[in-house]
Amino acid sequence: MSALTLRVAVTAFTPLAARIGDDIGYSTAVVGVFGMLPTAMFALGGILTPIFSRRLGLEMTVLVAMLMTGLGSILRSLVPDTWQLLVFSALALSGMGIGNVVIPPLVKRYFSDRLAVLSAVYIVMVQLGTVLPALITVPIADAHGWRISLGMWAALAFAAALPWVGVLRVRRNHARVDVTEMPSDAVESTGKVWRSPLAWGMAFMFGMTSLITYSLFTWMPTIFGDAGASASFGGSMVGIFALVGLVAALSAPIVVGRIANPFPVVIGCAVFFFIGFAGLLWAPMSAPLVWVIALGLGPSTFPMALTLINLRTRTGAGSAALSGFTQGVGYAVACTGPLLFGALHTMTGGWLAPFGFLVVAVFVLLTGAWLACKPQMLEDTWG
Repeated sequence: MSALTLRVAVTAFTPLAARIGDDIGYSTAVVGVFGMLPTAMFALGGILTPIFSRRLGLEMTVLVAMLMTGLGSILRSLVPDTWQLLVFSALALSGMGIGNVVIPPLVKRYFSDRLAVLSAVYIVMVQLGTVLPALITVPIADAHGWRISLGMWAALAFAAALPWVGVLRVRRNHARVDVTEMPSDAVESTGKVWRSPLAWGMAFMFGMTSLITYSLFTWMPTIFGDAGASASFGGSMVGIFALVGLVAALSAPIVVGRIANPFPVVIGCAVFFFIGFAGLLWAPMSAPLVWVIALGLGPSTFPMALTLINLRTRTGAGSAALSGFTQGVGYAVACTGPLLFGALHTMTGGWLAPFGFLVVAVFVLLTGAWLACKPQMLEDTWG
């Protein structure tokens, strides 16, 4: 339930951005700010989560994250002006960012004997939370207004908070001492993770995947529009792009769990990226479904990276530190993707330079994955 909430505030807003702007009065330039806000807040979550988890514990941290997401989601649907919409969107997205980071170590704590399977479950939930709002937000807004369509997702976040209340009560009643969460270990791990080549490899593998994915989410409709397609066609291609990610979410964690060094799989993902880039650049309407499916398979490195967070650490403290570092640095880098992609298009008037930028990102991804996929443990690499 918690994983299902981790993208809804993003994909529930995007289809309604223009309609909300017409109602409360913001320009298209502000839409670009909203486009950068998710990755910025996810990066902030990478910084805040180790601090919160040391002071509150993992379970209380994820409970707070769900409450932040729910509160921000409901309040932003009620506001009358742009600044309040930005502030409460940031609150909801910060909660989601904390949830992004804290769930992998929770999987390690409670399901250390089934990491691949449970990683697949929660990553599938993340993907569903990406796809479902995009599919139903506009019809609900047409029938009941954008405020109900935007605010109703708060109920999901509040519902996801309830099981954590039960978990905390059980832990308190049993006075359980958990060796996977010792504050001194967490502090030491957070400090040392910066010195690990594996951690930097993970950050760039995750960050470049997110940069490419968010660039494509943002600009794919425009690319197809320039090629003569309708707005609805471009939107449907974005939906297919997201749906293909479900295949990766189901399969990639299990594959990673069974292969000592999954770097060859990453090479295959890079090939899919290159096929999709070439198709969209030179012949977007000749076989659009082929290009979009290829592009949807390329980001299989996203669930791979999330699974490797647990597979490349020995302790819960190490997992929390690596998760925070990977997602904090990764999302900070990913923030620049849609902006630079669009700027290059504006400067050159074409799509060659923007896709050249994404090709460079794929090679950085491969370099990071080379370090992240080696069969080694974080605790052995920070020297």
